[in-house]
Amino acid sequence: MEAPPDNDVLWARSLHFTHRDGTPALQGVSLGVREGEILAVSGARGSGKTTLLRCLSGLVPAQRGEVWFNSVPVHTLRPAARERLRRDRFGWIDPEPVLVPELNVWENAALPMMLRGTTRRRAKVAAQEWLERLDIGDRARLRPHELQQSERQRACIARALATGPTVLFADEPTAPLHHADRAHVLRTLTTAARSHGITVVLATHDTETAALADRTIALLDGRRVNTVHLPPVPETEGRAACSLSV
Repeated sequence: MEAPPDNDVLWARSLHFTHRDGTPALQGVSLGVREGEILAVSGARGSGKTTLLRCLSGLVPAQRGEVWFNSVPVHTLRPAARERLRRDRFGWIDPEPVLVPELNVWENAALPMMLRGTTRRRAKVAAQEWLERLDIGDRARLRPHELQQSERQRACIARALATGPTVLFADEPTAPLHHADRAHVLRTLTTAARSHGITVVLATHDTETAALADRTIALLDGRRVNTVHLPPVPETEGRAACSLSV
């Protein structure tokens, strides 16, 4: 078993995954993600983006291949150990907002921290800070059903960032947002990731979203087809052009 390169916080080799109906989702995908990097995984619906994120995060085990987080072989961990890894080191944002209906907004955002053992007071302060950054601080005491869908998604993003994860997996995180809201939320997410040294693996089919990443890999029918290297985007400029290398 070959350990991953030292400069890769996340590393995968020859991942294969087939759905129960026999449809191949991943066919030999390999990649490395550097510490603090924002990596976009692009591709059309059904290309394998979500399955790749689920395998990299240990949410589901790949049927063949290796996944390493730092020096930890995620592919050999038992389910309970993978659960602890996801709770303590990873964050996750779904394409649709999923919140606990019995809890208010700040309690939802603070829940993962409290599950880690953070005091209620400290968890509330951290959660409220991220809710403010995402412009829903004034909704903190409301229940999920009292929010618009876009506000619920912002609460989910705040929940994922508030824990200070080592790696954040974001599966089409702005899908429920109106176009006008997407730029602000994405800027908040990417700025927070860079300022806090969070590694981000972002699944998206949107070119504007992918342009905010440091690098993009593209999937087609579960295979990598090319790599797009994107230069840093100065805050005062628009999207930078990308260069494609096959």
